[in-house]
Amino acid sequence: MLQKTQIIKPDGRYLVFYSFDRPPPALATPEGGPSRGLGSLELRWNPLVEEWVVVASERQERTFLPPSRYCPFCPTRDPSFATEVPAPHYEVVALENRFPSFRPDAPEPAPAASELQTRTAARGVCEVILYSPEHHATLGGLPQAQVRHLLDAWADRYQELGARSDVHYVYIFENRGEEIGVTLTHPHGQIYAFPYLPPRIQRKLTAEAAYHERTGRCLHCDRFADELADGRRLVARRGDMVAFVPFAARFPYEVHILGRAHRPSLAALAGEEREALAAVLRTVLQKYDNLWSLPMPYMLAMHQAPTDGVERPGCHLHIELMPLYRSRGKLKYLAGSETGAGTFINDTLPEEKAEELRWAEPRT
Repeated sequence: MLQKTQIIKPDGRYLVFYSFDRPPPALATPEGGPSRGLGSLELRWNPLVEEWVVVASERQERTFLPPSRYCPFCPTRDPSFATEVPAPHYEVVALENRFPSFRPDAPEPAPAASELQTRTAARGVCEVILYSPEHHATLGGLPQAQVRHLLDAWADRYQELGARSDVHYVYIFENRGEEIGVTLTHPHGQIYAFPYLPPRIQRKLTAEAAYHERTGRCLHCDRFADELADGRRLVARRGDMVAFVPFAARFPYEVHILGRAHRPSLAALAGEEREALAAVLRTVLQKYDNLWSLPMPYMLAMHQAPTDGVERPGCHLHIELMPLYRSRGKLKYLAGSETGAGTFINDTLPEEKAEELRWAEPRT
């Protein structure tokens, strides 16, 4: 049974303990604590591509790859070193990011100096989600039950953050590996509660709406059926959840996870659907690590319906996994074509990469 325990840290940030299999932890409440600075935290409009850029200068000073004994995301077990989590144990934790890209109280910036210098407050919420108290754990290596608990916590955060009037999109993601740019190695992900629809999300929503308008059907429901019928790009399946390398994969080992049922978000999944999703996600991540017997760096992106109150019948929950290796020891760099022109070049055949992943059997 899920239990939530929320505390307010001395610097004003909140922290939420999610307890499932054991009672909520005994809390050690520190006295006092540093106040948070804002630095430069604002949105600046880029008229060349008509999208917002977040300017968050305080993030430049965020913690960078500390020794494991000084990890801020481990439980506080030694009174001489108080971590971000004031408890000797936990199961799943959500806490406000100490170095956020958005804050609910972000100040209004100075007025624009010209029409080409539009700026506004970067108001929203940034959270960190801690998957496990074990510093060397991985999402794919967690027990099935713990991954399911994480899905329940993610669903709750989606609902709670999405209920805010200043939040239009709740984006759950994970960056894994120093190759991606991770600065803390403890198993964790992040949630950005955006005050607007991010540009790639808007493009996907536009494509989903156009497909629905043209066919009367959901694009992702049709993708599910198409991949099952083809079969060559399937990687894993559990019940009505499938994982596959997409037909037009941008990354060599890119994998998408989809459910048969048309569900707009994690919160809409039934219990057995969450179990199946946990199993498929865990399987794919283990296949990544087993492919070359080394930890695969990846980006995980969860796409759910916006929370801006607009009805969008084409929205269908799906997860994208984007590893950064194109072969053993060779990174897939986002260089001139991808970054400058926006066109991805995949040096591999998606059907061959899917076959490799099928053979990379996961642990039990």
